[in-house]
Amino acid sequence: MNILFIFIGLLLLVVGGEFLVRSSVGLSFKLNISRMVIGLTVVSFATSAPELLVSVQAALKNSPEIAIGNVVGSNIANIGLVLGITAIIAPLFIDRDFFRLNWPVMLGFSALLYYFMYTGNEISRIEGLIFITLLMIYLFYLIKRSRGSKGNVPAEVDENLQEVSYFKIIVWLFIGGLGLYFGSELLVKGAVNLAETLGVSNRVIAITMIAVGTSIPELAASVISAFKGEKALSLGNLIGSNIFNIAAVLGITATILPIPINSPEILSQDMVWMIGVSVILLPLSFIAPKMNLSRYKGFLLFAFYLSFIYLVAF
Repeated sequence: MNILFIFIGLLLLVVGGEFLVRSSVGLSFKLNISRMVIGLTVVSFATSAPELLVSVQAALKNSPEIAIGNVVGSNIANIGLVLGITAIIAPLFIDRDFFRLNWPVMLGFSALLYYFMYTGNEISRIEGLIFITLLMIYLFYLIKRSRGSKGNVPAEVDENLQEVSYFKIIVWLFIGGLGLYFGSELLVKGAVNLAETLGVSNRVIAITMIAVGTSIPELAASVISAFKGEKALSLGNLIGSNIFNIAAVLGITATILPIPINSPEILSQDMVWMIGVSVILLPLSFIAPKMNLSRYKGFLLFAFYLSFIYLVAF
C-alpha cells in the first residue's frame, strides 16, 4: 500500500507539474512577458514545484530528512542519472557558459548549503531568505544578459500557448495545484510509512526513491530528445535545475519552517556526493574529446550514480 501511495503521489506530481507549467506559460504570454524571460524564470519555478511541495510537506510533517534528501538526491540524479544516460545515447556539447556562469554558480550554492548545514546544524529562515535573495540576483543577471541575445529558450515554452484562453489557464492551474498538493501528500505519507516498514531512515527513501521519482520527467524528456537527435537538453538546463532545487526549493521551505539536520549522514555522505558529482564535471570537460560529454563519459557519470545508490541503500 505504501509503494502504491508513492507511485500515485509521483504520478500526481508529474501531472500536476505539467499542468502548472502550461498554465504558468499561458498566463505569462497573456501578460506579454517575452519567451526568454518565461524560459528563465516562469518555467524554472514551475518545474521545481513538485520538489518544492514535497519538501514543504515533509518539513510540516516533521520529516526534515525527506525535505533535504529530496533536493540533494535530485541534484545527484540530474547529473549522474539524467545527464549520464543522455550522454550515453547522444554525446552533448559543453558551451563556454558552463565554465563562466552555470557551473561556478551551482558549485557556489552547493558550498553555501554545506556551510549553512555544518555551522548551524539546520537551514534557518534567514539562510532560506539568503538563498532566495541570491537566486533573485542570479535571475536578474540572466534576464539582463539575455536581452538582445538569441540564446536557447527551454523547450517547455510552447508558442501555441499564446492562443490559450483564460478559462483553460484557470482550469489547468486548478488541476496543477490539486495534483501537486495531493501528490506531495501521498508521496510523503507513503515514504515515511515505507521507511518505518523497512526499518530504514526517511533519508534513504528520500535520497533514492523520491529523488529518482521526481527526476523521471527530466529523464524522459532528455531520453526522447536524445533519440530524436535534438539538443533540447543542454548541460546548462540541468545545472539550472540544480540551482533552483537548492535556492528556490530549500530556500522557500526553510523560510516557511527551518529545516533541522537530524541525520549526520547528510553532511558526511550525501552532500559530499552531491558536491563531488558537480566537481567531476570540470575535469571531464577537458578530457578528450574536449568540451564534449561523450558516451564513455556518460557511462562514468552513470556508474558514479549507481555507486552512490549502492552505498546509500546497502
